[in-house]
Amino acid sequence: MKSPSLTKFAWLSIFTAIATISLKSIAYFLTGSVGLLSDAIESLVNLAAAVIALVMLKIAEQPPDEEHRYGHSKAEYFASIMEGLFIFIAAIAIIISAIGRIIHPKIIEQVFLGLGISVIASVINYVVAKKLLKVGKKHRSITLEADGHHLMTDVITTIGVIVAVFLVVITGWQILDPVIALLVAFNIIFTGFKIIKHSVLGLLDTSISPEELDILKSIFNKYERKGLKFHGLRTRQSAQRRFVDFHVLTPGKWTIQKGHDFLEDIEKEIRDSIEKVTVSTHLEPVEDPRSLEDVSIERK
Repeated sequence: MKSPSLTKFAWLSIFTAIATISLKSIAYFLTGSVGLLSDAIESLVNLAAAVIALVMLKIAEQPPDEEHRYGHSKAEYFASIMEGLFIFIAAIAIIISAIGRIIHPKIIEQVFLGLGISVIASVINYVVAKKLLKVGKKHRSITLEADGHHLMTDVITTIGVIVAVFLVVITGWQILDPVIALLVAFNIIFTGFKIIKHSVLGLLDTSISPEELDILKSIFNKYERKGLKFHGLRTRQSAQRRFVDFHVLTPGKWTIQKGHDFLEDIEKEIRDSIEKVTVSTHLEPVEDPRSLEDVSIERK
């Protein structure tokens, strides 16, 4: 069954970013709050990241070709890495704006109208973030998950900014506005670091999850009771796709057809148990000592 296209969710993220940028920019111009400005800048990053996510998802969904036999799924990692880098750029812009406001304080105006607009933008971000996280987790899309986490961070940021601006009105301490902007910057830097770390691990061919490994072990145990043995297991994940290869040891007296039939059953059971997995197997006679000599990946 063909996997559904995820690009429509990237479009959803783009339209959401455009809407929230517009709302938060209006809130900033009404109030003059550098905290709200930092919030608007983060939404600008959301837009840039969403556009890149759309492009990379389109590439990732392309089928394997002559030059990319394993497909294009790793393109998603580049999207999330770029999102992390954009977050760092946004954080620098926020820090510069906050320091400028500390040096040159400014009274916040039309506070409640500006905050009301920010609340609307935050609600939009929250709804879309939940949707992206749900779809990203379901389809193992690191791009949508990164986008969802970023939007959820944006929601937390907005809440912090709203509280800070409200406290400025109550206490009259204008310094709280740029201080909360600095805290926003450090918070999104942390988010950017986590996104980049997750993506880099994917590019380094990280093993499939412990839960998926347990599924493999359960299947192996089932067939070991039928006289088969397994070794040389290697796994890796590539965004939405999973790759698994291993050796299957059978009695040497078995016919090639019988061994092949067992391999087909094992591979089918794995594909039915783990979504979007490509399985490669190698048949060997259990009596031959050479069957246990793994060819590992090592530096010669």
